[in-house]
Amino acid sequence: MIPVRGYRGARVAVLGLGRSGLTAALALRAGGAIPVVWDDNEAARQKAMDEGIEVADLTKDKSWEEVVSLIVSPGIPHLYPTPHPIVQKAWSHGVVVDNDIGLFFRSYATEDWEQFDTIPKVICVTGSNGKSTTTALIQHILNAAGRNATMAGNIGRGVLDLPPAQDGDVVVLELSSYQTDLARALAPDVAVFMNLSPDHLDRHNGMGGYFAAKRRLFVEGGPDKAIIGVDEPEGRFLANQIRQDKTGDPVIAISSGQKLQGQGWSVFARKGFLAEWRKNRQVASIDLRDIIGLPGAHNHQNACAAYAACRSLNIPPKVIEAALKTYPGLPHRCQVLGTGNGVTFVNDSKATNIDAAEQALKAFKNIRWIVGGQAKEGGITALAPLFDRVKKAYLIGEATTEFASQLGTTPQAQCETIERAVAAAVADGDAGDVILLAPACASFDQYPNFEKRGDAFIAAVTPHLDG
Repeated sequence: MIPVRGYRGARVAVLGLGRSGLTAALALRAGGAIPVVWDDNEAARQKAMDEGIEVADLTKDKSWEEVVSLIVSPGIPHLYPTPHPIVQKAWSHGVVVDNDIGLFFRSYATEDWEQFDTIPKVICVTGSNGKSTTTALIQHILNAAGRNATMAGNIGRGVLDLPPAQDGDVVVLELSSYQTDLARALAPDVAVFMNLSPDHLDRHNGMGGYFAAKRRLFVEGGPDKAIIGVDEPEGRFLANQIRQDKTGDPVIAISSGQKLQGQGWSVFARKGFLAEWRKNRQVASIDLRDIIGLPGAHNHQNACAAYAACRSLNIPPKVIEAALKTYPGLPHRCQVLGTGNGVTFVNDSKATNIDAAEQALKAFKNIRWIVGGQAKEGGITALAPLFDRVKKAYLIGEATTEFASQLGTTPQAQCETIERAVAAAVADGDAGDVILLAPACASFDQYPNFEKRGDAFIAAVTPHLDG
């Protein structure tokens, strides 16, 4: 655990006692602060009391006496669509509001680092899609290269649950817009901006606020290297804002699909090959086409981002290439489960929005598509240009009726559940087909999260796998 610095003897309130909130309270106590916590859930409050942490009803004015800061968990709105009442209480009492990411950056570096031969590094990854895969891929490459790398943040463990840094450590953080928006301290050594597509717009009052939340990591964080996906206007704008001259420094531009030119440092993937360019010349190339853990153009963008991050830490291209080939992939993210009777089964339960589902559909052919759940605005109409890749759609969840009409003449079956959809797709399947779970929907109509939905798909598929 990383003891939080700067609050010794002070009362610090914590709102929300999920994974990050309870860890923040314990880390505050480890640093000598007096945590005062609240959660609307009684079981969560009891868990804090079992740890010996003071619980106080932060809806009451008297609970704010001598409190100097409020630490807010990422799921709690701090501005849009409406600030949480306790956040507004903090404002009215003149209490600064922060989150565990801000606490991490003010606490991770210590005086002990002066004795290290290799100063620890922090790599932060943000964007709309591909954050988790890129974060895990960076860790995988660094570990394969002999560096002690750990991932945390929006993936894995809470940031304050990490052990204090040792000589040469690398922390790889996946950061959501909720986390970058509120953190009062941001100081990554390397920051990665993957891409931007509409998501969480209610929490940011539109695309402008959503982009601004992610932009803070770069403009206020001041990374030594900024790896920026330039396939959308926002990425090109951000790269231009940060670059200092025609060399592009400190930007490393990345792309999936376009050749990047100029004096700067760039990494891009085209037709299945990753290329690194510097000063208008190619310095390395990797064939990505047969890497099982990274199927499709979207994963090639993830590979470019991870490659650039590791190159910024001086990992040699050949070492990165070898590590890419052994990357197993993350569960529920274009996860190839195996084959049965010539049919390939792919679990992309994490495809909870149109953009992610689009990338999954582009990655495969002869698709038997399991789609549906709790629909997002617009449904799947934007995916119509890809329906010719779908041999048949198998509809699940509350979006069934809406999606049935949007699919038009695409062959379809209304299955209601994943189990029925898998059974129907297997019965219809021919050798060379891909049975793909890419719901393009939230899971909350039938499952508490996308992981549980993916687990249900895996359980239904497993009896049909060879060997």
